[in-house]
Parts: sequence; structure tokens; C-alpha cells
Amino acid sequence: MSQHPFEELTPAFVMDAVESLGYLCDYRVFALNSYENRVYQVGLEESEPLVAKFYRPERWSDPAIEEEHQFCFELEDHDLPVVAPLRGADGNSLFEYRGFRFALYPRQGGHAPEFDNLDNLLIMGRLLGRLHRIGSLRPFAHRPVLDCQSFGWDSVALIGAQFIPPEHQANYDALSRDLLEGAEAIMKEVGPALIRTHGDCHAGNILWRHDIPHLVDLDDARLAPAVQDLWMMLSGDRARKTLQLAEVLEGYLEFFPFRALELRLIEVLRSLRILNYSAWLARRWDDPAFPHYFPWFNTPRYWDEHILQLREQIAALNEPVLPIQ
Repeated sequence: MSQHPFEELTPAFVMDAVESLGYLCDYRVFALNSYENRVYQVGLEESEPLVAKFYRPERWSDPAIEEEHQFCFELEDHDLPVVAPLRGADGNSLFEYRGFRFALYPRQGGHAPEFDNLDNLLIMGRLLGRLHRIGSLRPFAHRPVLDCQSFGWDSVALIGAQFIPPEHQANYDALSRDLLEGAEAIMKEVGPALIRTHGDCHAGNILWRHDIPHLVDLDDARLAPAVQDLWMMLSGDRARKTLQLAEVLEGYLEFFPFRALELRLIEVLRSLRILNYSAWLARRWDDPAFPHYFPWFNTPRYWDEHILQLREQIAALNEPVLPIQ
């Protein structure tokens, strides 16, 4: 079995990469939670630790990564609390060491946000309204669009051809087709305006500190409808989601208009996330970290539950949208 590229990232390798930029490490290297890329806290002599992010080979082009960084800098220039990469003496923020591309970040403290607190959702709404006001100024040139083809049909093709058990094949093919045809019809009807978004704005990518949310990890930044950055903050039953949505939009609308029609896309986007998540695990199954941390994937129980999810999402596409209070 060939060695996975990330297995080269020993503590010594990580320190050598950081020191290639002129820093002096103190031999403290701690792996942080990250699956798509590899992220480490690296101690420095007589200085605060840095965070080193090593990009997964062949996922993004250099221009796509640099565009993500430029978006971070643009947000930072407008005083948004985003953890942006550090720039070297030459102004560059994307570095290379022995075949690996990496970036360095300041260490940011904080804790996970409490979205059960409606005041926190008001604050998040204001932050995302500010982010989208800036994100709407120009499109990405090198980063993708969140659409039914890349997140949906491509995911289904991979799972259907290589992973779905034979006893689920017919149901999977029919349900995924019906789900994506329904999603495409709603997408076409809504005609979402695409802007630059965080793309993966869930609680794990937000650090709360001194009553201020700090956005981290824009690795999935892409062109998407604005509601993509809002819907993952909503949870619970319909009544609870309605209250949460009201708080988010109250803050959001202070800085940027929201197209109410995009609320129809919430279950579409949830469906695409479910399909893409399965395909993401499948595409990464040759990375030793994935069987270790996701041992339940590709088990009979997993596919039983996945088929049930697809049925539930088909029904959810036809439910009334959340009201704006």
C-alpha cells in the first residue's frame, strides 16, 4: 500500500517548514482537529505560538487558495473579526515546502458559540450581513459555485458507482434522482443571486471571545446564495427555527438586504450538504485518518440511515418555508 502524502507531516517536517520562513520553533507541535487539511499549533521561541495549515494536495489550485486569502484580507481591512493568514516579508501568504503548500495563522482563543442564546444569533446576523455586503462587491474568479451538479449529481455518481450496497442501489438511485430534480426545480425558480460566502459557516468554524464571534477557516469559501451562511445556525423544531431566523435577520438587515425567496433554498442546501458529505467521506477513504475517525461510514447501518435521510429530505423540499417575523 502506498503511503498517503500527509504521513510525511511529522513534527520535524512541520517545524522545518515553519522555520524555512525565518521562525525559530521550540519543539512544541500539537495537531489540531482538521480532516480535509492538516493543522498544527507550533510553539515559537520567545513568541506566541502560530497555527500552520498544510493544504491537501491537488484539492485547490494556487490561485484558488490565494483568492481565499485575499477575501480574508478584504474582510480584515473592513474590521471584520476574521482570522486571516499571516503574510511574509514579500507580501505572500501561501508558502511551499518540499511539495506541500501551507499557510500560517495567529493563534486565536475562544469557545464554540451558543446558538441557543438568541442574542448571539443577533450578533451573528450583524457579522454575516457585513460579510455579505463585502462579498457582494465582486465575484470569485477561481473558486467554485455551490450548485446541484458539484454537490449533488457528482456526489451521487461516485456513491452509486463505488459505495452503495447492492441491496440499496435501486432505492438510492431513485431517491437521489427525485431529490436532485426537486432541488434543481427550486433553484431555478428562486434564481439565487450568487455572492462570495464563507461557505461552511457552522459552529465549528466560529470562535467566540469577549462577546465577539471570530470567523475561521474559509477553506470552503465559494459563490453561493446568501442563505448558505445563515441556515446552519438554525436548529430545533419549526417554532424554534422561526425565532432563531428572526434574530439572525434582524441583525443581518442592519447591513445587507436579504431576499426572502432564498428561504426556499434552506432544504435544498441541506440536501446538497447531505449528499456531498457522503461523497466527501468516500473521496477521502484512502486517507488513514478517515477510517480512524469515521469508522461508521460505509457500514450497513450508515446506508440504512442515509436512505432514510434522502426520503426525509424529499418530503422537506415540499414543506412550507420558514416565515419572516
